[in-house]
Amino acid sequence: MPLIPEEPQIHESAQGPRATPASGRTAPTPRPVPGPRPAAPPRPGRPGPLRPTPPVQRASRDVAVATPGPSVPAAATASATPQIQLIPASAEGALDAAEEAVDLLLDSGRAPGDVLVITTGEQHPWAAHELSFGEASYWAQHDAGDDVFYTDASVAGRAASRPVVVVAVNGGSDAAAASALPLALTRAGALLIVCGDPQQINSVLGAGV
Repeated sequence: MPLIPEEPQIHESAQGPRATPASGRTAPTPRPVPGPRPAAPPRPGRPGPLRPTPPVQRASRDVAVATPGPSVPAAATASATPQIQLIPASAEGALDAAEEAVDLLLDSGRAPGDVLVITTGEQHPWAAHELSFGEASYWAQHDAGDDVFYTDASVAGRAASRPVVVVAVNGGSDAAAASALPLALTRAGALLIVCGDPQQINSVLGAGV
């Protein structure tokens, strides 16, 4: 049955484990008082130059949970199968849509280390930047598991499972999307968010789920 496009609102039926604050960070005790947030360095993919050094790990933000929206359940026969949410976007806009989804996930209380982002076309600027320091350093950040990790479909099979996987169908061949989406489904523990053309996504997930 085809998935129904929906508004870009993130809903999770079950929150995954929160990442333990890394060494050097002060955990909220017990909850910070809401107030203006300090300016953060520009995230790759947003206006501003790429960071010349490895990015500072983002802390989980403690704010009100976003209003839940409708979700499209995956195969009902498999209780362990994550929910699937489709965010309609063009190939050119899929990466921006994925970034907005990540922002909303973090704003809703998800730990950065809970999120994996996969691109089917051009690499996310963060991945391209970090790979310039070498694959060993790049995958070490993946293994640390304390920040959002960005990878592309060609090497996504090396990535470990995370509670939430976001896929940006931002170009690439049909074969790339056809391989990335089923793979992402196996890597997502609770929620799979797919940003791209609904017809293409339905044709792939409809046959693969």
